[in-house]
Amino acid sequence: MLTIYGPQDKKSGFCDGLYRRDFLKIGGMVMGGLTLPQLLAAEAQAGAGRSHKAIINIFLGGGPPHQDMWDVKVDAPSEIRGEFQPIKTAVDGIEICELFPMIAKSMDKFVPIRSIVGSSGGHAAVQAVTGRAPNNPPAGGWPSMGAWVSKLQGPVNQTIPPHLSLMYKTDHGPWGDPGSGGFLGMKHAPFRLVGGKGAKRSVQSRDNMVLKDITLDRLSDRSALLTSFDNFRREADASGAMEGLDGFTQQAMGILTDSKLAEALDYTKEDPKLIERYGKGNPGFTADGAPKVTENFLVARRLVEAGARVVSMNFSRWDWHGGNFNRARQDMPMLDQALTALVEDLDHRGMLDDVGIVCWGEFGRTPKINKNAGRDHWPRVSCAIMAGGGIRAGQVIGATNRLGEYATDRPVTFSEVAATLYHNIGLTWDYVMYLPNRQFDLRGRPYTPVDAVVMPLRELV
Repeated sequence: MLTIYGPQDKKSGFCDGLYRRDFLKIGGMVMGGLTLPQLLAAEAQAGAGRSHKAIINIFLGGGPPHQDMWDVKVDAPSEIRGEFQPIKTAVDGIEICELFPMIAKSMDKFVPIRSIVGSSGGHAAVQAVTGRAPNNPPAGGWPSMGAWVSKLQGPVNQTIPPHLSLMYKTDHGPWGDPGSGGFLGMKHAPFRLVGGKGAKRSVQSRDNMVLKDITLDRLSDRSALLTSFDNFRREADASGAMEGLDGFTQQAMGILTDSKLAEALDYTKEDPKLIERYGKGNPGFTADGAPKVTENFLVARRLVEAGARVVSMNFSRWDWHGGNFNRARQDMPMLDQALTALVEDLDHRGMLDDVGIVCWGEFGRTPKINKNAGRDHWPRVSCAIMAGGGIRAGQVIGATNRLGEYATDRPVTFSEVAATLYHNIGLTWDYVMYLPNRQFDLRGRPYTPVDAVVMPLRELV
């Protein structure tokens, strides 16, 4: 990403010790929150924003415990059942964990999936961001879902890249990996809006391009900006880092020099009641995982409203080999509040049918609780929850056995979820399978977003 540093304003500090104008990252992340009121108004007049379909992909890195979320096993032995009780929801016959009371009240807008199968077992986001297993990739690699959407549908407007990522770089790198453009090319890779903790800065890194000596106060000076960028380009060319970056730099320059966006990036202008509804996040990183920034759920909505087609994000660290239930009591209520706020916000704005949401991890957790009150890795089955995008909500898909060990009804693959998201954004099966719309890897082999045998979930579309 391009990072532009700004002067510290000691009068506008936040509680985390950072300051509102300390930095600005391309696309508008400011201290974990984004404000776009003026930009949205201008784009709405231009016809962009609420008229397009979009996807918000929320990754819970580490493997959330399926039996402590949407598939509580009350009839299992105590060493499997755990500490939580199920609660009734707004939909008769559907029960979920007591730590999700807000989702329970809004269950008519959600679809828990209790039978996700086919995990590769890797501690990574790859299947959640591509819909593909990491094995046997094509020449150039699997494109992420956002890359396919970017390639086949393009941008809504030129100041907002269609494929954006709010996934923090994590010390365990695969949990912060939003995927790439794969064989579709770097132009369609995610435009990263947030960084990580203690990352080394290098001009050789595509994700850490810094315009040196340019502060926010000098953004209006296009001449200085272009001069700095030219100097950067010469340095990067010498290292070979500029290869394939034209798409990124064009987007970056368009965004940086757009006065409407610069004027809109003031976090203090957000509606305090709306921010409160999403919950107070914690910007501190959770061990080797992501921070718990609930405000990014709001940011994702605003990015979509501004013109983004696919936004990915990560939230917290869910690899709970110890203290599973204590960690759940901390993280699950935060997820409950932020996710329901996102759905309600989209619904209130008339956007929910256009924006598909999925929230999931890379695998599930062991039925048996270990000696440290934790659950270990369990790739045989996991869970997800979906909302929006015009799906038929208010139902549960799939089931597991009494112990939560394996799927007994309607196993669902990562690819089927991806196919459903593609379908809802307009990339229907017949469209992507139409020969002229197929794309070719670096060896000339044709590919589509999902294999021809993979169909959207029939229960939802």
